[in-house]
Amino acid sequence: MNDRTPAPRRRGTRRRRYAAVALAAACLTAAAACAPGSSSGSGDGAAKSAGPVSTDPAKAGKVTLTVWDQNTDPGSDASTKALNKAFMKKYPNVTIKRVSRSFADLKTTLKLALSSANPPDVVQANQGYPDMGTFVKAQLLQPVDRYAKTYHWDTAYPAQLLDLNRFSGDGKTWKTGNLYGVSQTGEIVGVYYNKAKLKSLGLKPPQTLADFQTALAKAKASGLLPLSYGNADKSPGIHLLGVVQALTAGKSEVRKLVFSEGAKWTGSGTVKAATVLRDWAKKGYLTQGFNGQSKDQAAAAFAEGKSLFLVDGTWQAAGLATKMGAEKLGFTALSPKAGDTPVTQGGEGLAWAVTSKSKHPDVAAAYMNFLVDENGMKLSADYGNLPALPPASYSPRSGTVHADVLAAWKSVSEKDGLLPYLDYTTPTFYDTLTAAVQELMAGQISPEKFGQTLQTDHDSFLKSR
Repeated sequence: MNDRTPAPRRRGTRRRRYAAVALAAACLTAAAACAPGSSSGSGDGAAKSAGPVSTDPAKAGKVTLTVWDQNTDPGSDASTKALNKAFMKKYPNVTIKRVSRSFADLKTTLKLALSSANPPDVVQANQGYPDMGTFVKAQLLQPVDRYAKTYHWDTAYPAQLLDLNRFSGDGKTWKTGNLYGVSQTGEIVGVYYNKAKLKSLGLKPPQTLADFQTALAKAKASGLLPLSYGNADKSPGIHLLGVVQALTAGKSEVRKLVFSEGAKWTGSGTVKAATVLRDWAKKGYLTQGFNGQSKDQAAAAFAEGKSLFLVDGTWQAAGLATKMGAEKLGFTALSPKAGDTPVTQGGEGLAWAVTSKSKHPDVAAAYMNFLVDENGMKLSADYGNLPALPPASYSPRSGTVHADVLAAWKSVSEKDGLLPYLDYTTPTFYDTLTAAVQELMAGQISPEKFGQTLQTDHDSFLKSR
């Protein structure tokens, strides 16, 4: 990959070269401004300067930088390895000790690691209340506002992406206050399809939920598994629900739900989405024993041609393309009805953050900049990932899944179809939601009870604030 310069540089040129960054600037709330780098306010515990920032890790002496990430998918794993190798080559005095965990493992182990006597220096922290908010409240992460100014992240990233990584100093208010990280990748959740199998059924790529359900039924009738799905890891349930709920509830209601703006999880849009998922399970559209199957097993089965569809994030594109061939794999985001803008959940990958106890915060920030500057974004794209700030030169080969992913990203983000992940909602929502999805699809609770379970969690959170 590329030799890279970590020294700060003016981003006016970068912003023009990153013309495609506007794609990421979907307004996540109806009233959000779309100007890059605008602030949501300092909030509580505004970041304080800790003196001048050293941007040259070579001057830091011998340093071991411990980094925790969740880049276990093939494309992100390969790009992370390459970037780490390039960083250590450029700065031989720095040794990166990488600890890579699956998202599910990171959810259960990261807080313990951050609270230990020897915490990591850099981590990937999931946005929203369950993880980043909890870490900020416990003072386990440090604000990176001064690094954002030094490296010009504050002008390179659209406000909407930066705001997802902001919290008040007490961890109580999301999307305002201090900046606690920056993200390297963009992402959306959509529908992967096997082009040859779709054609053999006489079908075109689905564009709407109705198209998708028609295809599921036709695949089932032909004896082909319609949809590979494994929810033992729990997070796939959030993604599947989110894709359907975006179409049944609409973008305005989903945003109001996640951002606590008056909508109810017992509303008809969420109950309808839950009904759709329960019906898919009843009709045998999903992998048998899906609650005992992992997401990796589901992806592998799809790649082996055992199903027509896989609903997953763009982070799967590189691995699936390697196994299937990029030309044989398609990807699309669904619209509520024909001619409408696609709507789906997504935004940006987990934020790279500096821990509060890091002994080498300047080196940690320089490493983060190495990951997210222009060369880092290009390198990430070279390995099949969707960069958060796609370089203007990024143009995947036509007819490949990578071209489909970029087209879907453009379609969703340019026209305000990007919705937040549902687990951002409250500090306990990830556990509540994932358990409820498993129970719903196993037929243990009704769609109405599902909605009430989520609303109860949400109400408890509001009362505690």
